[in-house]
Amino acid sequence: MAKVNRQITLAARPVGFPKVSDFHLVYSPVPSPGEGEVLVRSVYLSLDPYMRGRMNAAESYARPVAIGEVMTGGAVASVVESRHADFYAGDFVEGMLGWQEYAIARGHELRKIDPGLAPVSTALGVLGMPGLTAYFGLLDICDPQPGETVVVSGAAGAVGMIAGQIAKIKGCRVVGVAGSDAKISWLLDDLGFDGAFNYKTVEDSYGTLMELCPAGIDVYFDNVGGTISDAVLRLINAKARISVCGQISQYNLEEPEMGPRWLGQLVLKQAKVQGFLVTGYAQRFPIGLRQLAKWLNQGKLKYREEVAQGIEAAPQAFIGMLQGRNQGKQLVQLS
Repeated sequence: MAKVNRQITLAARPVGFPKVSDFHLVYSPVPSPGEGEVLVRSVYLSLDPYMRGRMNAAESYARPVAIGEVMTGGAVASVVESRHADFYAGDFVEGMLGWQEYAIARGHELRKIDPGLAPVSTALGVLGMPGLTAYFGLLDICDPQPGETVVVSGAAGAVGMIAGQIAKIKGCRVVGVAGSDAKISWLLDDLGFDGAFNYKTVEDSYGTLMELCPAGIDVYFDNVGGTISDAVLRLINAKARISVCGQISQYNLEEPEMGPRWLGQLVLKQAKVQGFLVTGYAQRFPIGLRQLAKWLNQGKLKYREEVAQGIEAAPQAFIGMLQGRNQGKQLVQLS
């Protein structure tokens, strides 16, 4: 076994978009597991927008990553050595293991993965946190009904692609918003969206949404916030439901972005808007994962992964994901 553990730590708190220099590649000894612990070697690292908030000094919903600390994040790993009765060498597991090649975890911090069910990488995507986020954020908060119009922003990302497809499974008309022509083609041609547009090239998002949603908008799954959400709110129907999953357009701003004040629209349309964290549904994760796996095996869910190679590629891949370069779930495969 290798004697060195390579890790990516936080070197500086970003100002605006993170830079590669905000991260540091360090080397440390491979740790040994204690009683009740497991030593794992990561196979895939998950890169997700929420990590940007964890890089700030101010605490929000979770503790910030400290300067010099290993970057937080989920990973799929194989068990190297176990001192826990429920885990054996060679088992595949998923957990919050951080940006590092080796990690120590306690048994309750890991979820076993069946590699025969689907590729193990899906435990970080469609059969992991992003899939569960789409599942509960759409179904629990918005309760989409057949024939309703659903708009998904960030529709070609890890969460958005699943949310839109679940809405289609529920019989809805689905319109996606994404940031490249290639993503729009993928949403329409492969994922079965009824409409989609590239917000970077259209001159009038509001006008485009009016054309794509002639009967108005009943459900909005919001991943991005900003001007896209401002446009959507002008078109919501009575009793509309809005699920606020993320606000990625705002994460890297150095100054807050001012926008229209649209709360009055919620009064006028008697609409509901609710933010959420997927961790609030932890007790129901097994239910969600079973349904997602069933849809995946039935061919009702498709997914795409962008995979960077080697732990040293993680910072640049993370920055690219925040800039919208990825299509689907962004991963890093460790050699």
